[in-house]
Amino acid sequence: MKIEYPIRLQSYLAKSGCGSRRSCEQLISSGRVKINTKRVTELGTKVEAEDVVQVDDILVEPSDRTYYYALNKPKGYVCTNYDPNEDRYARDLIDISDRNLLFHIGRLDKDSTGLILFTNDGDIAQKIMHPSHEIEKEYLVNTSENLRRMDLEEALRGVYIDLPKPYRIKSFDIQTKRWVRIVLTEGKNREIRKIFSYFGYDVKQLIRIRIGCLELGDLKPGEYRPLTKDEVDALVGGADTNPRVHKSAPRRPAKRPVGAPVRRSSPRSDEEDL
Repeated sequence: MKIEYPIRLQSYLAKSGCGSRRSCEQLISSGRVKINTKRVTELGTKVEAEDVVQVDDILVEPSDRTYYYALNKPKGYVCTNYDPNEDRYARDLIDISDRNLLFHIGRLDKDSTGLILFTNDGDIAQKIMHPSHEIEKEYLVNTSENLRRMDLEEALRGVYIDLPKPYRIKSFDIQTKRWVRIVLTEGKNREIRKIFSYFGYDVKQLIRIRIGCLELGDLKPGEYRPLTKDEVDALVGGADTNPRVHKSAPRRPAKRPVGAPVRRSSPRSDEEDL
């Protein structure tokens, strides 16, 4: 990507793989950024082509390429790029020379698996994460107790747990007594786990199988693939239909994750304790 100078510092950092523009603004405000060895905390600061920019005293520079990858995160890997208490990072599974520039868009907790996106394009990441896009995230959830339909219907209306705003799911589709598909559009920290814990369920498996138009598909745990330009454009536009699938062709169902149930055509409407 060609950089036009002067450029705002937060945009420079975002294009250098330091995170979304919002997270880069937090880096600046917290005093972790220097320009030409001088600490900068003003968000409107401009960067010139000859300037030397550092984050935590480490040189950062924009890449001349942008990367967009989909990864099937295995259990036990963390999404953060550094934690002194961890030794398995999801980003390290993406085997490219510029891997150190990548950061995750959204996150999955350590015990969750499935689809997660990595990029070095902070501007695109910000657009995808912006709440106004309401991009759907779909999950398969397996519980240790039988599911009660009335609990899921209450979660549709929203439940207050530990924030002033409610935790709310967009839709659900019960698969078996202990498997359900859940769709979210927000994605608060550990939202699904908190909702299910609120109703007394223990989540045994949590697998993200879709983000907007992107499906987990045939990716096996630990595998990754680059996104196409059409997919990136569709994500930014908030599309829920995969642009790689021809409109006139029947849509191929995503490959069922190991251990997940075969989907029923329709759950019984009179069942309350499934």
